[in-house]
Amino acid sequence: MPAATAAMAALTSLAAWCLPAAAQDWPQRPVRIILSQPPGSSPDIIARILSDRLSRNWGQAVIVDNRPGGQNVIGAQAAARATPDGQTFFYATTAALVINAYTFKSLPYDPQKAFTPVGMVGRFPFVIVAHPDVAAKSLPELVALARRDPGKLAIATEGPRTFGGMVADMLQKVAGIQLLNVPFANVTAAVQDTIAGRTQLAIASVPAVLPHVKRGALRTVTASAAARVPGIDAGLVSDSYKGFSYEGWHAVVAPAGTPAAAIRRFNADLDGALRDPDMLQRLSELGPVTNGAGTPQQLAQFLKDERARWARLARELGVQPE
Repeated sequence: MPAATAAMAALTSLAAWCLPAAAQDWPQRPVRIILSQPPGSSPDIIARILSDRLSRNWGQAVIVDNRPGGQNVIGAQAAARATPDGQTFFYATTAALVINAYTFKSLPYDPQKAFTPVGMVGRFPFVIVAHPDVAAKSLPELVALARRDPGKLAIATEGPRTFGGMVADMLQKVAGIQLLNVPFANVTAAVQDTIAGRTQLAIASVPAVLPHVKRGALRTVTASAAARVPGIDAGLVSDSYKGFSYEGWHAVVAPAGTPAAAIRRFNADLDGALRDPDMLQRLSELGPVTNGAGTPQQLAQFLKDERARWARLARELGVQPE
């Protein structure tokens, strides 16, 4: 073998050995995961379960840093401005990485350029639930009821410019019905008012309503997911309106410029955690539908597709950034 060829082969072999070794060496100190949701919320609980598992894998503390407020803007801004040294990551929601771009005139961070994809956590189907006194047990029955009394049925959301609020508006558009949208400061308040009967309907993620559905305080009417939702006895909006599929999701991203070795190791260990049967059992009651973390490249494509989809939705609803 010529000397030049032998040298090149040796360098290639060394590079192949060094890359996984570098990933294995990370992290050398505690890792911080910024979360734009408050303590005790569903994203917070899931992030802490995963952080505990990753901490054991890495032999380093993994700290969940709650930065709630501003429709996820405060946490996203903090993550975007963090030093990209592989020690800070962002546990992100749909709003932080996609929806905010179409509801805010300006943001103190760039959802597309400020972050590097790491891995998907899971998708979170949203459901419409009704007070038991509402005479509708399915979406067709709800549509018929709403058409008889336009604007009479009140639906509780977290606001017209949030995930649930926009999905509720889109449902009214495709179904040709009129509901009374009632905004609340948070999903807990929205659900509680529906349980009390002050609003007849609510739209929320599965974890927010499942305990109340199980004890009979609420009834599921329909789900906005692409497939049947485990634990939820309700049809899909897409059964009646083809192509209607909107799900929330959580994903891990890192400040742009984060070392590739840290992203590879985080992705691999996140994927392992999400595929572990014991972990899946713990997460099943919290709502995420997961098939593992996927690759950073797959998450990048997913985010690109989601931005295009939500841009269309915002246009169709006439949402004007504020």
